[in-house]
Amino acid sequence: MEALKIALLGGGTVGSAFYRLVLEREEELAAFGVIPRFMGVLVRDPKKPRAIPEELLRAEPFDLLEADLVVEAMGGVEAPLRLVLPALEAGIPLLTANKALLAEAWDRLRPFAEEGLIYHEASVMAGTPALSFLETLRGSEPLELHGILNGTTLYILQEMEKGKAYLEALSEAQRLGYAEADPSLDVEGIDAAHKLTLLARLLVDPGFPFPAVEVRGITRLTLEALREAEARGERVRLVASLYGQGGRWRARVAPVRLPQDHPLARARGNALYVRARPLGEAFVAGPGAGGEATASGLFADLLRLLSGAPGHLPAPRARPPLAEGSPWPGVE
Repeated sequence: MEALKIALLGGGTVGSAFYRLVLEREEELAAFGVIPRFMGVLVRDPKKPRAIPEELLRAEPFDLLEADLVVEAMGGVEAPLRLVLPALEAGIPLLTANKALLAEAWDRLRPFAEEGLIYHEASVMAGTPALSFLETLRGSEPLELHGILNGTTLYILQEMEKGKAYLEALSEAQRLGYAEADPSLDVEGIDAAHKLTLLARLLVDPGFPFPAVEVRGITRLTLEALREAEARGERVRLVASLYGQGGRWRARVAPVRLPQDHPLARARGNALYVRARPLGEAFVAGPGAGGEATASGLFADLLRLLSGAPGHLPAPRARPPLAEGSPWPGVE
């Protein structure tokens, strides 16, 4: 047995859940001939109670070059980028759930992703397979992709369908911990746009730029708009879409009206719908957030790494769309 030295960046909800999961699954890891050893866990406040031994907690960055792999669960862009770049340059694999980092710092990270050093299943839909789902779909030519990629906005819209106004539904989501005190990343559609960018790079264009995503959130939605949609047999959802238009791929996040019998309209959690040729239609749904669900995605990447598979490789080339898309009508 060899020690597998893990550097964990972030000991919050996701980091703590990943730490617990690794200990619970030690026997499974032993089947790969390794014993996990956490070198340290970088946190903001080592005194804060958490399910990680205090002797592992570090308030200051430590030497990641001694690690066999780095697991990043910090969030943000600039701070984790400064930490993980030297490790990647040294050939140390990175496991991350950080969609903002990958979406916004792609110019710096793309060479390492193309080397197979970056594993990020948990960055989109947490532990529900989204990236591996699309990797399999590479056997077909994609025609269009649509997803519900943000659970906070889904909850708010479902509460509005019960008769609550937007601000009341948002307040309830914050009280339950589904929305942050500053919910702008979710309700303005930015979180979903980050995730859509990653899916576009994986499936159709390795250089797809984050600023190319057209984004409109749910902050202007009214009860009247949802009631009008319901009267037409539709539901309003914040949908991330990738489709062909004018000979190029267009990416959009916006509230749209879906037929009530569409799989995305019926989904109770995050969901991804793809149409491809010759495969046809494919659909996957499941939890898209939460500490345990996200830790599950990170652990799946750990198993992928130990099996000898590379990280999630972006599309090898840009593919022009095969057809013009016509997404569902937006809601003003």
